Amino acid sequence: MKKIQKKTKIVATLGPASAKKEVLTQMIAKGVDICRLNFSHGSQEDHLKVINTINEINAEHPFNVGILADLQGPKIRIGKMKEGGAILVNGSTVEITTEELIGDEKRIYITYDNFPNDVNENEIILLDDGKLQLRVISTNQKDTVMCEVVHGGVLTSRKGVNLPNTKVSIPSLTEEDLDNLNFALDHGADWIAMSFVRSAEDIVQCKKIIAAKGSHAKVIAKIEKPEAIDNIDAIIEATDAIMVARGDLGVEMPMEVVPGLQKIIVQKCRDLSKPVIIATQMLESMITTPRPTRAEVNDVANSVLDGADAVMLSGETSVGEFPEIVIETMAKIITHVESTSYPYYSLKSSTSPNSTIIPDAICGSSIFLAEKTNASAIAVMTASGYTAFEISSYRPNANIYVFTGHKNLLRQLSLVWGVSTFIYKKYESTDGTIQDVNDLLKELHLVEPGEIVINTASTPLHQKGKTNTIRVSEVK
Repeated sequence: MKKIQKKTKIVATLGPASAKKEVLTQMIAKGVDICRLNFSHGSQEDHLKVINTINEINAEHPFNVGILADLQGPKIRIGKMKEGGAILVNGSTVEITTEELIGDEKRIYITYDNFPNDVNENEIILLDDGKLQLRVISTNQKDTVMCEVVHGGVLTSRKGVNLPNTKVSIPSLTEEDLDNLNFALDHGADWIAMSFVRSAEDIVQCKKIIAAKGSHAKVIAKIEKPEAIDNIDAIIEATDAIMVARGDLGVEMPMEVVPGLQKIIVQKCRDLSKPVIIATQMLESMITTPRPTRAEVNDVANSVLDGADAVMLSGETSVGEFPEIVIETMAKIITHVESTSYPYYSLKSSTSPNSTIIPDAICGSSIFLAEKTNASAIAVMTASGYTAFEISSYRPNANIYVFTGHKNLLRQLSLVWGVSTFIYKKYESTDGTIQDVNDLLKELHLVEPGEIVINTASTPLHQKGKTNTIRVSEVK
């Protein structure tokens, strides 16, 4: 089964609507590159079934779809509410308590034990993605906070709570997160997404756990808190990839600043050769309808034009009625933008530390040569994936074909813009291997006679060192 070709990748959240093998196989063929497992929902048993399905599909088809395990993080939620929910009326008062109970119009249970200690008078509390707004009147700093309803509405069970003015004291990795993290690593997750990251130290903690497990997984920092924006440069430096999680970010911060932040963060990630995902409400209306709104189409197109490595779908593919049509729609938008108006070879600034100055110079030179020769392909030999991340970040108008001996890297690089991967273990002489790689691309009709290929490799090949060699070839 052949997979649709595009450069910007699609991350799809899996759930009841997309868990069946036949449906997921079709979704992957139509454009899914990374499967997201959302640990805010479902049991580990449910997720394991999906992981096994993904592995079966990868084994049966020429796919290398990666697995992204998204941890819930310190998400604060309302507890159980009375049947049908409670109607909170503007101007009324309501108690928020850490004592477990069935909530109503007078008292609401919150799952965050330290809440009465962390909030202060006049701070704002947002419920259900900001649809309801409360103001803190007083706190006994023990178990109860008295609030005024500023913007009311119906509040139902397990809705999220955002505290845009409050410094919360919950750790970035909760006990539940640690359990799910170990589960995901044990079952071969390629990427771990950390929710509500606040500082670079959060990333360092997660990476230590991954290293101790001997896992190949890399870390994605989800940007959805004001503190993350304050520390954005250090977070990008510490992490392996970024997700601009616009849902909570647009609740925690003024919504009008999010579009500008999206563009700034994408550029910062490209400058440091870190993949960046744009997420939340991209084709939200397609949860219940087979066609998107024009605004949604523009949103996806603009995220592609901004230079994102990947665009992400949530409820559209996890619980929506049209998961396959959603993927088809997103892939159509991406391929149209990439064939008509994409800003290839867009500028980026980068400063190389001494440890990577030679491979970085080789990557930069390969991009220069690809643009000047109008090359159709850049063929990369890599053991670590470093060269693939670096070359991709320049967004060349040439296909990036990565050859590696590491199976895990095939799935991991499925998140990275423009990259297609192949397993390769021969490693003969440099000239022999480059010729072999080019012949393979020709056999697969990925390059044609007369086209130019830029090859990068490490000499001597068998040492699998840092990239230090570049060659320009015309396909015979």
